[in-house]
Amino acid sequence: MSREELAARQAKLLENLLTGAAAPPGFDPERLRVEAGVLRGKRRRLVAYLRPDLPQALGPRFRSLFDAYAAEHPKTTEVRAHEYAAGFAAWLVSRGELPKPRRRRFRR
Repeated sequence: MSREELAARQAKLLENLLTGAAAPPGFDPERLRVEAGVLRGKRRRLVAYLRPDLPQALGPRFRSLFDAYAAEHPKTTEVRAHEYAAGFAAWLVSRGELPKPRRRRFRR
């Protein structure tokens, strides 16, 4: 197998794990589904670490809301963790799950 073929197979595998795309040939779809769930849990924990205000404000709804967000907004390799957490927070505000953040006023 050439490097290009291997890179293409790896890209398809990563696409499946991040977006739920069809499993590449030769991979067990059920095992990939389980691994994708593990990676989603890791992203959920990372978002909770970066934005502890979100799980605190949402309580037990944090998990289900994050999973809904992750299904609608699959993680890509171009999006950094802080951006993903900010996107989740903005999504929560847009759905009315969180109030709009107040603007800070700076005093001179």
